[in-house]
Amino acid sequence: MEKEEFENYIKAGKILKTVQDNARKKAKIGMKLLDLAESIEKEIFDAKAGMAFPVNLSANNLAAHYTPSFNDETLIEEKDILKIDIGVHVEGFIADASFTVDFSEENSKLVEATEQALENALSMIKIGTQIGKIGEEIEKTITSFGFKPIENLSGHGLMKFIAHASPSIPNISKNDSRTIEEGKAYAIEPFASTGKGRVKEATKTEIFEFAKQIPLRNLDARKIQAKAIEEFNGLPFAERWLMKEFGETKTKIALRELLLKGSISGHPILKEDKDILVSQAEHTIIAFNEEIHITTK
Repeated sequence: MEKEEFENYIKAGKILKTVQDNARKKAKIGMKLLDLAESIEKEIFDAKAGMAFPVNLSANNLAAHYTPSFNDETLIEEKDILKIDIGVHVEGFIADASFTVDFSEENSKLVEATEQALENALSMIKIGTQIGKIGEEIEKTITSFGFKPIENLSGHGLMKFIAHASPSIPNISKNDSRTIEEGKAYAIEPFASTGKGRVKEATKTEIFEFAKQIPLRNLDARKIQAKAIEEFNGLPFAERWLMKEFGETKTKIALRELLLKGSISGHPILKEDKDILVSQAEHTIIAFNEEIHITTK
């Protein structure tokens, strides 16, 4: 990793930390999720940074990949436990961090489980730490609180304009001897559940990502494909971002064609069973100059 790349990772992390601190203050009972998402995203653009992915605002049993739809009327409710997951990039170098807000304060132990799991994992990570050992520490911490780590969600590597790169960083103990490497960036991302600790895909998808460039007949589909490549730089994007430019009907028709032909892929909402609650905590780290740097803390 070159010094300039490292500095861009650090800059992205600082911007994200400021945005995250402000998001904690902005999120209020009765507020529209759409207003919260757009406010966070605007703050990132105002800081002259880019979106690494649409703001994820996943409540209660929803674990990940919920971003408000166009004209979404969903409000934050008093009993909600809301995961706020934010991604920022500077010249393609990404910071990824999340936290959980328990508005009723009735589930503070669940929130603490992921926060403590994250802290314990970060405290043990050095260059050369085995990835399987990180998952073991996360699992041990979450289960000590009486909850289940979500076994099929994980942290991940970060690369230039790639928000989810290899390797996966497990949230459970695994026999994975790969190690944290000098010059690499990673997102450490524990999830805790009051249920069985396994998510499944919902039918709804609001987040998409470029997969490959192909010839297309539909003009709007061609424009969106170009936008996915050139403006979003291959990073995930929200359907609602497109609707502001193309309108609801044209966007849906174009996305359907892009999906069918394999130009884009979808990231469906990931959820636990009904009435189950999920918490999340996350920081980005970089192994650089033989040290571990937490960019988002």
